[in-house]
Amino acid sequence: MCTTCGCSPHHHHDHDHGHTHDHSHTHDGHGRHEHPAPAQRTTIAIEEDILAKNNRLAAFNRALFREKGIFVLNLVSSPGSGKTSLLERTLRDLSGTRRFAVIEGDQQTDNDAQRIAATGVPVRQINTGAGCHLDAHMIMHATEEFDLDNLDLLMVENVGNLVCPAAFDLGEHHKVVVLSVTEGEDKPLKYPQMFHNSTVLLLNKTDLLPHLDFDLEACREFARRVSPGITIFEVSARTGEGMEQWYNWLAAQTAAL
Repeated sequence: MCTTCGCSPHHHHDHDHGHTHDHSHTHDGHGRHEHPAPAQRTTIAIEEDILAKNNRLAAFNRALFREKGIFVLNLVSSPGSGKTSLLERTLRDLSGTRRFAVIEGDQQTDNDAQRIAATGVPVRQINTGAGCHLDAHMIMHATEEFDLDNLDLLMVENVGNLVCPAAFDLGEHHKVVVLSVTEGEDKPLKYPQMFHNSTVLLLNKTDLLPHLDFDLEACREFARRVSPGITIFEVSARTGEGMEQWYNWLAAQTAAL
């Protein structure tokens, strides 16, 4: 969890550990030492508290998006999957059909935000420093930068990481996990929580399949093993192959909203 992965200092969650640092110990009748049990319950309580606070803010975000009629996607992946390229192509291809805004999450730099800004879409950069994910509090403040009354879709590009973002609800309608065929077909089994929590899998860089030993059918099977209802689109952000199906899904979802 994020209380031990290095990003907790950026959340500023004050807490009381509920124990003292008394290192005394006792001996039983046989001279053996009796040490207190590890404070695992304290760690679990802190983690649950962080997620509970996040979920309350996510509910606030979700209510706001519902009120404004904004469809929100949380794009998640490992670094290098082509998430930003997919987002760029989507924004350019659908320009004029929907009103978009983007929140970009990275530990450092605004490189991706600059790429998105070049499409003409409003973008807000969030740098998390040592943090490994975006949370609902960050999204709540980032949305203040946008004219929410003139938005149809908000796309959140999360920090590249297949672990921590899976646990944090941002108030989005769906998580969309992007997996590149260069990463290996077993990623859904290695990172099951992320794929289980995602509604859509965008299997990217399919134009490279002739040059790889990637088992497409096995990847589909692994993804559906951890998330039976997941929708899978095989796409190439570079060539545009398969993107029309992705756009049709977006159109259907926004129409339903």
